[in-house]
Amino acid sequence: MRTTIEIRDEHRARLLDLAARRGEKGFSGLIAEAIEHFLAEHEHDREARSLALAARGSLNAEEAEALERATRAIREHWR
Repeated sequence: MRTTIEIRDEHRARLLDLAARRGEKGFSGLIAEAIEHFLAEHEHDREARSLALAARGSLNAEEAEALERATRAIREHWR
């Protein structure tokens, strides 16, 4: 399906450059690839949120406290 989108000049130039390096005439394929990637990532995030919400309340107080301690310890050593 044909449609019109507005993009910045510098994005167009970079897309054309990448398409040329891939041996493609235009950048429609790159846009389709980017959309697929975005939608897949969005779906993954949605599923992760659903799983996290489903787990809500599944830890008892002792398990929750242990998880919180472990998380704090990891964050202390985080770069």
